[in-house]
Amino acid sequence: MKKLTNTPKPRRFKRKAEANPTKPLNGPRRLVLFNKPFDVLSQFTDGQGRSTLKDYIDIADVYAAGRLDRDSEGLLLLTNDGKLQHQLANPKAKTSKTYWVQVEGVPSDEDLAPLRKGVELKDGPCLPAKVKPINPPDLWPRTPPVRERKTIPTSWLSITIKEGRNRQVRRMTAAIGFPTLRLVRYQIGEYTLKGIANGEYQQLVDDQIA
Repeated sequence: MKKLTNTPKPRRFKRKAEANPTKPLNGPRRLVLFNKPFDVLSQFTDGQGRSTLKDYIDIADVYAAGRLDRDSEGLLLLTNDGKLQHQLANPKAKTSKTYWVQVEGVPSDEDLAPLRKGVELKDGPCLPAKVKPINPPDLWPRTPPVRERKTIPTSWLSITIKEGRNRQVRRMTAAIGFPTLRLVRYQIGEYTLKGIANGEYQQLVDDQIA
């Protein structure tokens, strides 16, 4: 697996406002694949001085297609095309999303069975997920590091879902007794983090976009 490099220092860019999804395209259709660092908000503005997308992305009139929690890392898609944004973010489209998840403990196949069948959460049952154990991926160091308990081993899972509930993957692993320690979204649909360093982005234009 190709190594994904360390997080660079944030760069700050001026941005007047959020893009309007209903606004006609100004120039070519764009899709930005951003490798979001830990502790960065999936938005361009924040009144509390926290790190946002504006610290990393200097492309005008793109907006996030969905979101990624502040304490999660990895792939976030942004676009200037309202139709594409709806296609990627709308739960009814059931776009698949794959996460690499470090959990506390080492779950067995029996432990993972509820996730594969559709685990029950407080807001209702989940759709069946694709879940498999994986070797620890060769990721960038997280800042701050994950807090691990010396007496409890950790392991990594690949989890693919087609829903987008709030903090869903974390709640899924907690429901079977294996809390999530680190969560990295690797893939959305056919787009992946491959070759994109943490804190960097890749831009696709027009016919490069599926």
